Amino acid sequence: ESKKLKFKVRYRNRCRLCGRARGYLRKFGVCRLCFRELALKGEIPGVRKASW
Repeated sequence: ESKKLKFKVRYRNRCRLCGRARGYLRKFGVCRLCFRELALKGEIPGVRKASW
């Protein structure tokens, strides 16, 4: 549930898609799990699996 927080220091970044608080990637606004799914589907422009 999204309650109004009294203290700003208690604020925690959450994934836009699933609401997960851990493994959050600031640049994309999603957690690592959702990021991986989106990247594999090709839904994040400029992101592809590394190979060298």
